[in-house]
Amino acid sequence: MSMITGGELVVRTLMKAGVDALFGIHGAHIDTIFQACRDHGLRIIDTRHEAAAGHAAEGYARASSRLGVALVTAGGGFTNVLTPIANAFLDRTPVLFLTGSGALRDTETNTLQAGIDQVAMASPVTKWAHRIVATDQIPRLLAQAIRIAHSAPRGPVLIDIPWDVLTNTVDEREVAVSEIGAAASGAVPNAEDLASMLDVLAAAKRPVIVVGSEAKRASAGAALTRLVEATGIPAFADFEGLSLLSNLGELSGGLVQGLYTFQAKEAAPDAVLLLGARFGLNTAHGSGHLLPHEASIVQVDPDARELGRLQSVALGIQADVGATIDALACAARERRWIDLSAWRKRVRELLQDRYDAVARNAEPSTPLHPFHASQIVARCVDPTVAVVVDGALTYLWLSEVISQARPGEFLCHGYLGSMGVGFGIALGCQLAMQRAGRRTILVTGDGALGYSIAEFDTLVRQELPLIVIVMNNRSWGATLHFQKLALGPEHVTNTVLDNGDYHDVAKAFGATAYYAEDATGFEAALRAALASPKPACINVRVALDPVPPEECVLIGQDPF
Repeated sequence: MSMITGGELVVRTLMKAGVDALFGIHGAHIDTIFQACRDHGLRIIDTRHEAAAGHAAEGYARASSRLGVALVTAGGGFTNVLTPIANAFLDRTPVLFLTGSGALRDTETNTLQAGIDQVAMASPVTKWAHRIVATDQIPRLLAQAIRIAHSAPRGPVLIDIPWDVLTNTVDEREVAVSEIGAAASGAVPNAEDLASMLDVLAAAKRPVIVVGSEAKRASAGAALTRLVEATGIPAFADFEGLSLLSNLGELSGGLVQGLYTFQAKEAAPDAVLLLGARFGLNTAHGSGHLLPHEASIVQVDPDARELGRLQSVALGIQADVGATIDALACAARERRWIDLSAWRKRVRELLQDRYDAVARNAEPSTPLHPFHASQIVARCVDPTVAVVVDGALTYLWLSEVISQARPGEFLCHGYLGSMGVGFGIALGCQLAMQRAGRRTILVTGDGALGYSIAEFDTLVRQELPLIVIVMNNRSWGATLHFQKLALGPEHVTNTVLDNGDYHDVAKAFGATAYYAEDATGFEAALRAALASPKPACINVRVALDPVPPEECVLIGQDPF
């Protein structure tokens, strides 16, 4: 008779599900899982903070379209991942959060790292949260959690396992670790709905397609290419969907924010096909500035609650986004489509006009203008490089140029809007990209970097060649701008960060360090970092005063 621990059952189940890496920090409550990972060679990327581990699991899931797994201990370990859990919930990212907790026998004893209901705290921001109270039930309930995380709409789950449940032993002959089984994909629209969707597009003179994260998670890039090539309709994307446009050439419109100036130029889209993109932050909150109220909007999403959330839709379809794109591509090839070359040309002209207007307003400066710094990043990026961005001004400036770079991935803080998530997300993204021989660049503001600067140690220990670019304006830039605008310069307070030698911190942890003050030095540093197989920090001084166009929109000013 062979007796095995609950921790061993956890690892066997994860490996059965195809999990090949976990992110976490050790704690006594979860040591049996760590020991089982050691025995089976299952890699644990041990970070310096649980929040970074949780965000890394997010980044891994978003870049690989696979399950991310974060492993943290009880009490403070759990509370430290509440932000990643909430982030994954709002962004619909499939992450399994495994948490240890106090022994069942010690309930209501005021013991260490206990006294809080971790499942109750996680329930509002997970698809499912559950505590396992019997060791032999670990494989069944873990498999259930994994299926729920992957089912549409995707999202995080939490499994809490008390210390004594993990350390308890059972006869391995009596506990089967069965196949997990893939979560069933959502419904595919019927032939009538597919025809109706294509009818709306075919009747339009200025149609556009907008893809979102659900299309990306479904790995729908090839199907999207077939759809836009069959119809000739230009495609736009929210941040996470951007990488799906990399192979579209002139059919790519880039980020959906590029549509902002179209109405003023009397070229507003008259039909919009939303594929896994939600109304809200990325679509100007239903204001009509990006997606006109007069347009016929067709929306496909796995969650019926998202259909027509902020704007009326001509047709709302609850369905699996990836399967829908594939079906639309097949059906579109059976139709004759009008020549949209003039419309596509107009789209390219308007997008170029926006870019030129931003460039004209970005006068050369010392320190380096953040738009010019962002241009350098874009020049050095191709589809083999993923870009993660963190920090308000940083991502707003980079969003003006990233569409021209065709990155392999483009990830940023989503609907939660939490600063400091980028290092962890980039760390997980780098692990996913590294297995394909690719690199990841984190472009972060100096304020955001401070949340997780110790993760340079993780990069060095784990040999993850992430490149961290610090757009250093020595402030909390967006909030400083707000103080100046709303209250006046004399009311700027607690938004200045004068101590900015971040490259020296990275060097102290063993990473390669660069400092740049001008465009030539910055580009040379970035190309050198890309040519090296080591993690690096590039600290580049950028100007604080320039206000990015999207920030102007947020504060009610005309950016152009």
